[in-house]
Amino acid sequence: MVTDVTDVTDADFEAEVIGAELPVLVEFTADWCPPCRQMAPVLKALAFEAGDRLKVVRLDVDSSPETTNAYKVLSMPTFMVFRGGEPVKSMVGARAKRRLLEELADVL
Repeated sequence: MVTDVTDVTDADFEAEVIGAELPVLVEFTADWCPPCRQMAPVLKALAFEAGDRLKVVRLDVDSSPETTNAYKVLSMPTFMVFRGGEPVKSMVGARAKRRLLEELADVL
């Protein structure tokens, strides 16, 4: 069971996200984005609580432009849930852990 947020890149997105057995929550993030930094402890707590049901990863949009453009991500943070290699849910903007859990209830 993974209990932390993993960093992914263009190079390993396919293996880490598309090929994952569990549903994967991807945060499209950037170092220069204050709301993204606010989400770090929320995502860490989510990974710890739901790590047996959900994989939580972070993708830096500046260092991984191919994946960012492929999924047409324009705002940070953007959260996408992938299940079976396909994006099934997308959310934009920082949110509290409780709200994030409510929004993820149908994919967990």
